[in-house]
Amino acid sequence: MVKFNILWAPWRMSYIKKSSKGVEECIFCDALRSPDEKHFVVYRSKHSIAMLNLYPYNTAHVMVAPAKHVPSIELLSDEELLDLWKTVNLMLKAIRIEYAPHGFNIGINMGKVAGAGIEQHVHVHVVPRWGGDTNFMPVLGNVKVLPEDLHSTWLRIKKALEDVMRGR
Repeated sequence: MVKFNILWAPWRMSYIKKSSKGVEECIFCDALRSPDEKHFVVYRSKHSIAMLNLYPYNTAHVMVAPAKHVPSIELLSDEELLDLWKTVNLMLKAIRIEYAPHGFNIGINMGKVAGAGIEQHVHVHVVPRWGGDTNFMPVLGNVKVLPEDLHSTWLRIKKALEDVMRGR
């Protein structure tokens, strides 16, 4: 008899239920219309939104998306593009203040073959990295351990953003 290790992830059930319906609403468009806490939105600007990734690669993994529902950055106006990158910059500052990462992976996957999970609404991933954040769990166990729940991360980043806005 094979013994399986169990990794509890109860927050995934809402994702499974939504995806089994066949029609999934754009999470960024829904977040733009919803209260911040529903999608862990940490920041809103005139043309962009920043929110925690519900299935993060690391703690404080943020996604920054334009308010306009487009699949590629070249479909944004200069004003929207500048706002998007200013928002990315703001997220970097806040995450540095609160989490002191050693580096970042920042990227955009445009198109399914490029790895876009939500290909119809372009977004920028901001993933903080620390020396040693890859250990035996993902390598041998194919499991990523995240040391902090999303609600706590959301509160910490929102507080750090307030500090950034005050010029800290």
